[in-house]
Formats: sequence, structure tokens, C-alpha cells
Amino acid sequence: MADDATQSVAGNRPKSVVLGVTGSIAAYKAAEITSQLVKLGHEVHAVMTPEACRFLGPLTLQTLSRQPVITDLFDEKIGWQPGHIELADRADLLLIAPATAQILAELAQGFAHHALCAIALACPAPLLIAPAMNGKMWSHPATQENVERLRARGARFIGPEAGLLACGYEGLGRLWPVEGIVAAAQEMLGGSA
Repeated sequence: MADDATQSVAGNRPKSVVLGVTGSIAAYKAAEITSQLVKLGHEVHAVMTPEACRFLGPLTLQTLSRQPVITDLFDEKIGWQPGHIELADRADLLLIAPATAQILAELAQGFAHHALCAIALACPAPLLIAPAMNGKMWSHPATQENVERLRARGARFIGPEAGLLACGYEGLGRLWPVEGIVAAAQEMLGGSA
């Protein structure tokens, strides 16, 4: 018998969310995003950049998601198909939260030197990006060009919001509230939070 969380996804199979986590101080909020999405009945597959692992341990997301966490493109041990391709094929949504200026540049240019970028290049699912960075980095013309390039390709952005940033500055660059990110993800998955 399916549990209540699984039944909450419109009577269908659980939706598969690939959650990309990058090297921002806001990486700790990925734990709450994971927890809320799982409570809504979704499968969450976390993919962490090497920089994200310096802010948040993979074991946290593995425990909350009840799924293995991918941290290295070349550390794939299950099955014959490359794990990043299999995960990209299964995804109903690719959510990157928090998204740094670095990942925006990598995605805009089509780089694939780590697992998250490789999955993003292979993933046909919708892309939702929740930026988090210093306000000067967010407003820099290079970052804004990358945002526009990604929007032109169909990526949806949520945030950032204004407020006190971890670096001590006030400005636009804070990660959007977790509840809003989860609601946007739920909407893109065809449900309501």
C-alpha cells in the first residue's frame, strides 16, 4: 500500500525532481526544499557540485530524500547506463536551488565538466532556477546575459529576493523563500502546493 505522500501526487507515479545544489551559503536550504518535496510525494534526486559539498554534507540530502546523492560525474557504480543520463531521462523537473553565478555561466555556455552540468545538458525536463549570490554578482552584465540566454532557452527563474546577504551587504541576491520555490516546483509539476 502506498503511503500518503505518494498518493498525494494526483494518483499517478511520484514525479521525479532532480535537485541541483551549488556552492552557495544558501545550500543548507536544499535540505528543507528536499523535505517539503518528499512530503508532497515527489522523488527527489539530489546532485551536488563539489563546491556545494563544502557547505552541506551529501548525507543530509540522502537521508531526507531516501535516494543516493550524486556528487561526482565519474562515481557511478550501478547499472550499465551512465547515471547522469539515466537521471536526466527520468526527471520531470530539474530544479537548481541555490544557483550561483558560476552555475548560471556554465549552463549558459553548455559546459559539462561536473555531474550537474552534464545532467542539465542531457535533461529534456523543464528547468527551474533559484539564484543566490552577492547582489553585485547578480547585477553584473555577464550574469544578466547568462540569465537572459537561459530564459530564451525556456528556463524559469524564481528570485532572487532583496535583503541582507550573507556577505554583509544589503541587496538583491538572497535565495527566494523555500515555500515559494517548492510552490513553483509543484506548479511546474502539474499540481498545487
